[in-house]
Amino acid sequence: MSTSFQRIAYEALTVCNGVTMAALEAAVARTGLGPGATAIDVGTGNAAVALHLADRFGLRVTAVEYDPVMAELAHARIEAAGPGDRVTLRVAAAADVVAQSAPVDLIVALGTTNVTGEGRPTPEAGFAALRRKLLPGGWLLWGDVVWLSEPPAQLRQITEATNLYTDDAGWRAAAAAAGFEVTTGRISEPAEFAAYPDDALAAVRAWLAANPDDAEASYIQFHADRVQAITDFGRDYIGFGLYLLRNPG
Repeated sequence: MSTSFQRIAYEALTVCNGVTMAALEAAVARTGLGPGATAIDVGTGNAAVALHLADRFGLRVTAVEYDPVMAELAHARIEAAGPGDRVTLRVAAAADVVAQSAPVDLIVALGTTNVTGEGRPTPEAGFAALRRKLLPGGWLLWGDVVWLSEPPAQLRQITEATNLYTDDAGWRAAAAAAGFEVTTGRISEPAEFAAYPDDALAAVRAWLAANPDDAEASYIQFHADRVQAITDFGRDYIGFGLYLLRNPG
């Protein structure tokens, strides 16, 4: 199967977002969930988070990935880890899997897109759709872009091509409006967040140098240049927020 910017980048990363695995583990530990609890990892990417939650907490995780190129990587990682039936990969749109799923104890949604199936849902609509698929007392671990300050119009337009974002207060208000209790919230430290695009771009630049004649090289180069431009322009405006939300039932 052909490769992509994400495939190359995510093979080099642990968490496919601007947050550390330690921060994710600390948040999930607060839920008290243990062996046998059910979870959905929406947009699993390289499946590292799903595998870690299954290994660390004994959760039974449905890992969801829409991109077939990324799903191939996730499948390889799951097969290599051998978690038994604790991690199951679903290659499908997040909105479809969420809609068809029975309620679970935990949903992990980090940097997801279109969780409602309606294109670019508002933060409130995305939270409401996910809350409907949580058991009473269940948890949503949500992480996404957070505006650190009001961005220039051009940066907002480019960054919000597939998702709508808000600031820290906006995410908290949207969660509360959807009926969640906001248990914890944190914004990644600048170095923690910067490591995500920087490490991804380094891996892609190395691949391009080694594969200049690959059929996908020009497209991957374009994508890398776009990510670099957004990263450089947005460093003072873009962060990553991580929120642990409880469904009060």
